[in-house]
Amino acid sequence: MIFDILFYASVSICIVGTCYKVIDWTKKSVANQPSPSFFHRFSSLIKGVAATVFSHNIIGLFQSFFIDVLFQGRILKTSLLRWAMHFLIFSGFMALLFMHALDKVFIEQIFPWYYPTVNPFFFLRNLFGFMVLAGVGIAVYRRYIQIPARLKNARADFIAILLIFFIILSGIILEGVKMTSVSEFSTMVEDYAGLEYEDEDTLALETYWVKDFALVSARVKPPFEQDVLDQGFQLHETSCVDCHSPNTSAFMGYAVAKIISPFALFLDKFNAVTFFYYVHILACFTGLALVPFSKMFHMIATPVSLMTNAVEKKHGPKDRNLLTKQLMELDACTHCSTCNLNCSAGMMYESIKNDYILPSEKMQVLKKAVGKKQLTAKELKALYQGLYICTNCDRCTVVCPSGINLKSLWRNVRENFIQQSPDVPFILSTFSFVRGLNPGNIEKEVYAEPLAAAFKKTISIPEKTKPLKINARADGVNFTIDLPLVDTFSHCFGCQNCSTICPVVACFKTPEEELTLLPHQIMYSLGLGLVDMAQGSAMLWNCLSCYQCQENCPQNVTVCDILFQLKNKTFKNLQDID
Repeated sequence: MIFDILFYASVSICIVGTCYKVIDWTKKSVANQPSPSFFHRFSSLIKGVAATVFSHNIIGLFQSFFIDVLFQGRILKTSLLRWAMHFLIFSGFMALLFMHALDKVFIEQIFPWYYPTVNPFFFLRNLFGFMVLAGVGIAVYRRYIQIPARLKNARADFIAILLIFFIILSGIILEGVKMTSVSEFSTMVEDYAGLEYEDEDTLALETYWVKDFALVSARVKPPFEQDVLDQGFQLHETSCVDCHSPNTSAFMGYAVAKIISPFALFLDKFNAVTFFYYVHILACFTGLALVPFSKMFHMIATPVSLMTNAVEKKHGPKDRNLLTKQLMELDACTHCSTCNLNCSAGMMYESIKNDYILPSEKMQVLKKAVGKKQLTAKELKALYQGLYICTNCDRCTVVCPSGINLKSLWRNVRENFIQQSPDVPFILSTFSFVRGLNPGNIEKEVYAEPLAAAFKKTISIPEKTKPLKINARADGVNFTIDLPLVDTFSHCFGCQNCSTICPVVACFKTPEEELTLLPHQIMYSLGLGLVDMAQGSAMLWNCLSCYQCQENCPQNVTVCDILFQLKNKTFKNLQDID
């Protein structure tokens, strides 16, 4: 009775927790992005699901379900070892769930003659358990011995592996203890064989089970008399064979029985079967209840992510559900580090060792932020840097085994951070180029706001700061700054090619009014020693760092590098003021 209560309680917790997660997907947003009301998002989600199910898109869903979810096709494309690990754990665990844990609901309805100790089920239960243990072994080897480059292990990874291992191991030990237990044997004989415990027939059957079924009995010791064994065999064939295949079929449980046989009588005396039964059942119930609140929730979120993105890639994204989808994708992340291995900014991580440069680590801190856990100032600064350094090359999205659209996620989160904190010097990184590639996805006023804030803050600083030093040189003029010196502006002869090729200049009807100085005019200013004038140009803050000007300069003037140094000097001056 108590286990029925615990079972229904754990199932209820799992269902309620899952529903709570789904509701969170339609309530919250990543990095506090502006969000419509819950009812609007939830209704949009229902409409989106219905529009997919009741359309030809359902074909794409089924295709993704079989290829990406059941067969783990996307994982196979990235790593054979990881595919073997994940496939063994996933398929073995799902098989045990339906064939063993929920046998009364599924297997008994399909096979009326089903009995857990009859082959093939007796053998298959051990086979599936072995598959899970093999997968766990590969996971431990991969995460803690092989340790691929840029793989970061978290406590959640360890807990998930440990819980799965403990569930399977406790079940195997329980099976082995039951095989050796003479108490369990006696109960089985009384319930099914119709024999009296002290009868000669019972002793003969017990002798046969001691020899061939790993039973351990105090009153039966080798050597065995052949006629007693023959009698026990006959009794087994008439009374037990219909409901009990040889224990050797359950090869893992049988191995455990042989290992514990020297102290099996001691274990039986203290009712070890009941103890391990409680341990195994409680481990299973605990794992079930923890699914929505642990990394194991990816068993639900990852298939949803795979199928959702499979439909989107074919038919285009649905913006109305974008925030909901991104929350779901955070839960779908398995922290596998495949994206880390393919990250274009990976070499920057190798240089400055900021974990949040790596995509999978950004996902973890974003999960923390969504969970309303306050990020420290250090974490927030590192997250800003990790987001801004990203080049939006899309390599992480392409290889993600969970099908997460990481490129879209980074772009939206970064833009939201920019709008919240326009003073952050995002313009000093390649993020300026990435943002400049997507002005069509951002409202014109919204796109210009952080640029205007940065420009407004800098145009008033020249008289408050130390001027950039000008040093005369035989081959031109150079200004001294803390960064590597760039003096190629002295080679400029005013062809205006840099301004002509510039995509920023091309975006404005009156670029000289909007940008103050164009690239070639900034080179003029520096050549004349008018550093403050160059430093106050709005062109600096609108520059995309695309290097078109630099690549097309006939004089090899490093135009983009010069603009970059001016921006760095400006922000250094701002920090000196603060």
